[in-house]
Amino acid sequence: MSNSNFEGARSRDDRSNVPLNPEELETLTKPKVLISGAGLGGLTLAILLHKAKIPFLVLEKAYEVKPLGSALVIGTGAAPLLRQMGVYEDFLAIAKHQNHLNIMDENLKPQWTLNYDWLEDIGGGYKEYIVARPDLYNVLWNHVPRDRIHLGKRVLSFQESENQIQVHTSDNSLYHGDILVGADGAYSAVRQHLYKTLKATDDLPKSDDVALPYKCVCLVGQTDVLSPDEFPEVGKDVCQFSSILGLTNMCTNDSFRNSEWGPEAAVAMCNEWRHLKVPGGQTGELTLGDYIDRTPKEYIAKVMLEEIVFDTWYSGRTVLLGDACHKMNPTGGVGALMAISDAVTLANWISTLDVPHENDLKKIFKQYKAERYPAAKEAFQSSQLFTKTLGKGMLSVFVRSLMKRLPLWLWRRMLYKSVGPRPQASFLAPVEDNGSLKPFYQHSLQKTLAIRQERGLGPVVQEEQANATAV
Repeated sequence: MSNSNFEGARSRDDRSNVPLNPEELETLTKPKVLISGAGLGGLTLAILLHKAKIPFLVLEKAYEVKPLGSALVIGTGAAPLLRQMGVYEDFLAIAKHQNHLNIMDENLKPQWTLNYDWLEDIGGGYKEYIVARPDLYNVLWNHVPRDRIHLGKRVLSFQESENQIQVHTSDNSLYHGDILVGADGAYSAVRQHLYKTLKATDDLPKSDDVALPYKCVCLVGQTDVLSPDEFPEVGKDVCQFSSILGLTNMCTNDSFRNSEWGPEAAVAMCNEWRHLKVPGGQTGELTLGDYIDRTPKEYIAKVMLEEIVFDTWYSGRTVLLGDACHKMNPTGGVGALMAISDAVTLANWISTLDVPHENDLKKIFKQYKAERYPAAKEAFQSSQLFTKTLGKGMLSVFVRSLMKRLPLWLWRRMLYKSVGPRPQASFLAPVEDNGSLKPFYQHSLQKTLAIRQERGLGPVVQEEQANATAV
């Protein structure tokens, strides 16, 4: 069994008399963070910890990273943070502006359109964008030092003590740290082990002692690059974003259920639904099969979608993030932003810690959940509302009727609530936000800024620039 610690950082128990340089001394006073899962949330947290000079390792169960997933809506809410992280220009290079959503029935007859081209004004000059999940993933991946990500490291179990946490991975390695972050998705191994431990001591709420509630199956993929001559819509300046309501051809076949992303289970689903009409092409009408045939089979996946917000987000030295603690239907379009917002909130609080005692962690984890749990519940309810547009029952009929007749003032109010949260990191140089709608109060930002000011600390980047100037 190998015993792994943080490369380049001496153990706190090292009793040697070898003098420490300033960088080593600073490392010894910072918490060591183990991140289980190299998804969007885990990578965002990794970049933030790296910029905060907090030692970390990312333990990813996959042996190689595959470009799986579909498109994401990212923009106004995440833009200030992406700029702080130094990835915004890379993001713009892979994203396409999007300002509306067209809703059609299965015969491609327009039902209603949701416009949000005025978000740029209220959101500080930032637009909404569509981006391929694999492309966004690569941007974040490329901003994490390669030696900080360890592949083939599925977390099997962990043990906590008053002074550290020890993680056991599938390759029989041991990792030691101060904090374990479960950012390993809806089927989080960290959450499962944590809940098993809490249940054994009767400390797990009944609301969390449940199986993930299955809702629907999603088929996702990314085509090869499409020619504007064959697909004129890809040549337009604004992304053409459409949602098709297949109300009479709904899939009710339970055999499509699958708990893992991957191409091997998607073939039958592709064959079943390739005849569905979709907009596009020279005639404005294609079938889903036209896009399936232009997509590498290894990049097509299906995933079983669940919807739940767990009540237990932390215990001891372990804390959950993203889908590990709140799983939402992608119809609401908030999953990625929620994970990114979790990451910056948690990073803000971790940045205030020296080598932490378990009581210190309990305090910051409590603050983290207090800020993010209400946001997760609200986003969960919002995603469920949009999911109702896809159903057959009377409630779904009512929701669709409401969406068709949605007053402009109500639609704007809904968008205000979605773009009002524009989180930033307290330890990085702030990004000016001149939106007509001021960013909502961010508890972790204001509270940790106050802590840094009390300690006489400015943003990490500004400190580095000041030191360079002094030299």
